Amino acid sequence: MSMDITFLGTGSAYPSPSRGASALVLRREGECWLFDCGEGTQTQLMRSHLRAGKITKIFITHLHGDHFFGLPGLLCTLSLQAAPDSKKPPMDIYGPLGLRSFVRRSMELSHSLVPTCAQCPAEEFKEFSDLDKDERSDQGDQGRRLHLDPEENSYLLMENEQLVVKAFRLFHRIPSFGFVVVEKPRAGKLCVQKLKNLG
Repeated sequence: MSMDITFLGTGSAYPSPSRGASALVLRREGECWLFDCGEGTQTQLMRSHLRAGKITKIFITHLHGDHFFGLPGLLCTLSLQAAPDSKKPPMDIYGPLGLRSFVRRSMELSHSLVPTCAQCPAEEFKEFSDLDKDERSDQGDQGRRLHLDPEENSYLLMENEQLVVKAFRLFHRIPSFGFVVVEKPRAGKLCVQKLKNLG
């Protein structure tokens, strides 16, 4: 499995014309995972060799604007680029409490990404009128809230045959997370018969 990282922005709270706000992409197996999405991330993506449409997961470290103000615009662009009959799975977005509320509120106020009756079952269809409810409630809301594993002091975000992705709490002025992508050990390829033939 090959992985590579492209830094789209390292400008911290004060981006410049040559350094965008915080954003980087980890590319693996045809997928792109975006870590942070500062303002201007779309422009930086256009300047890079990457395609925004390849992004399948977004990880937001914390809710300072220079790490997530580009998210609503990017989500709208991705929605416009998606074919109506696309079989593409939903975008996974990971981040601190409050992020879901921000995304939903941004989409509601800008009238973006509001589902139609044809996109979901009638009993599930909502006009996004319940955005003021407490985000800490998991009742009927899309997504899930992850809980801290006290032994490892981490949150397990995903695990498959190839890798594990975890979030760890970081010290900052507001709740912040570092993300760790760990490749699982792979058995080497060894042709026993060829070794025997060579002595």
